[in-house]
Amino acid sequence: MSFSRVFLGLFCLLVAILLLAPTLVVIPMSFNGNKSLAFPPVGFTWAWYENFLTNPDWTTSFTNSLVIALIVAVAATVIGTLAAFGVTRAASRTGGLLRALLITPMVVPGVVLAIGIYAVYLDAHLVGTVAGFALAHTMLAIPFVLIAVQASLEVFDRRLETAAASLGAGRLTVFRTVTLPLILPGILSGALFAFITSFDEIIVALFITSPYLKTLPVQIYSSITRDADPTVAAVGTLLFLATSLIIIAGLLFGMRRGRT
Repeated sequence: MSFSRVFLGLFCLLVAILLLAPTLVVIPMSFNGNKSLAFPPVGFTWAWYENFLTNPDWTTSFTNSLVIALIVAVAATVIGTLAAFGVTRAASRTGGLLRALLITPMVVPGVVLAIGIYAVYLDAHLVGTVAGFALAHTMLAIPFVLIAVQASLEVFDRRLETAAASLGAGRLTVFRTVTLPLILPGILSGALFAFITSFDEIIVALFITSPYLKTLPVQIYSSITRDADPTVAAVGTLLFLATSLIIIAGLLFGMRRGRT
């Protein structure tokens, strides 16, 4: 084994440790016996997990985030997929312009978007509503779906559609039996990114939240700034485990798909 390969391997390991260290620190903090966040932890307790599962502030904010994220995942996936078809099959110059416009929410600073959304929502009475959160988060999530689906469409061989059409298949049949199965991984990836974008979003949420409707990130932020509640670490640990399971499931699905 050459020195360069050893060096690159060690460098990648170091980067992985630096990326994972902040996350791994959260896990022992979630069992801290003290009533405030501290590292290293003192004592051991499951109380913060119990508080997350039984405290209405936490359970309600989690439910709000879950419901909103599911709505956003569906809406952004449908809109983003249709937009990806339009961008991919438009003329190159027109498609490039449309793509640049559609990914604007991804490149514009979040606080700028948040101020604009808040100003519009005040007049529309959408502040602190599920519809308001869903609309704002869908706007933020569409670029991720667009990029994921467009990547699948760009490597898709359109001659397969032509062949199916020449055999008498209608447009809907061609899409259902040829196009959709081949771009489905991109659509699912986009849906997952849309869900995570909504579930994890904090900047816009801080502007359009209300005492009657808080998402989980807003609840976490409020808890940290108010009393450094260790329940935050418990929530972080549960989210880390859930994300890890999703990633592992995705890798296993990809490996299985590769074998077939």
